Amino acid sequence: MAVFTNDQNFIASHLSPLTYNHSSEVGGKMITFPTNDGKNANAYAVMAKKKTNNWLFVYQEWWGLNDHIKKQSDIFYNELKGDVNVLAIDMYDGKIATKPEEAAKYMQSADEKRLETIVLGALSFAGKKAKIASIGWCFGGGWSLKSAILIKKQAIGAVMYYGMPVKDIEKLKTLNCDVLGLFATEQWISKEIIEEFAENMKKANEILNYKIFESEHAFANPSNPKYNEKDATEANKMAIDYLKNKFQVR
Repeated sequence: MAVFTNDQNFIASHLSPLTYNHSSEVGGKMITFPTNDGKNANAYAVMAKKKTNNWLFVYQEWWGLNDHIKKQSDIFYNELKGDVNVLAIDMYDGKIATKPEEAAKYMQSADEKRLETIVLGALSFAGKKAKIASIGWCFGGGWSLKSAILIKKQAIGAVMYYGMPVKDIEKLKTLNCDVLGLFATEQWISKEIIEEFAENMKKANEILNYKIFESEHAFANPSNPKYNEKDATEANKMAIDYLKNKFQVR
C-alpha cells in the first residue's frame, strides 16, 4: 500500500483519529521480543486466562500501534472468551502517527525486510506449537494476509479489512488457511483489484470469502470520524464468527 502514500487524495481520505487514552481492563501490557536481526520488537499482549497455543496476531492501521488498536485487541480478547492470546504487533518500532501526513511517511519508509523480521519474531515468541490467526486493517489488512503466508503451517486463518492483497499466485499457493476479506467501496483497493484477488486465490487453489461494503475506506475504525457503525457492526460480526470458528470458541 506504500504506493498510495504519494496520492494526496488517499492521504486526505484518512482523517486524524479521535483522541483516546487506553487503560486495559483485561491485563494487557506492552512487551518486547527479540528479532533475528539482533534487534527487539514491541507488541501489546493480552494473555489467555489459561495456557493455550491459540494466538491472534493483530495488525495496526497505518497510524501505528496506537491506543485504539490496544482497545480493539481487548475487545477481541473478550469476544474470544479469554481463551486466546492476543498480540497486537508494533510494525513501526514505536512510531505512532496522529496526522495523515505522518502516517503516510511512516508507511512509505517502512522496510519490508524489517516488517517480515518483526512478524517472524512474533512467531518465535508464540512458539512452534502456536496456532495463529491474524487480523488487521488498511496497512494491517495487507499484513494479516502476508503474515499468514510467512508463518506457513501455523496459520489457521486470516481476516483482512480493506488491505491490499498479495498478487503473486505462487506466494498465495503457500497459504495454509482460508481468508476472510472485508472491503470498502473505494478507488484504491477497488472492486477490480478485489476481483483479481479472488481470481488469483482460485488459481492458487485457496479459499477466499469476501464482502465489499458500501462504505468508505476505514469504515470499521471507530476512531475515524467517518466511521460507519452499521457496516462496521456487520463486518465485525463476520470477523468474530470467523475467529471463533477457527479457535473453536463457543
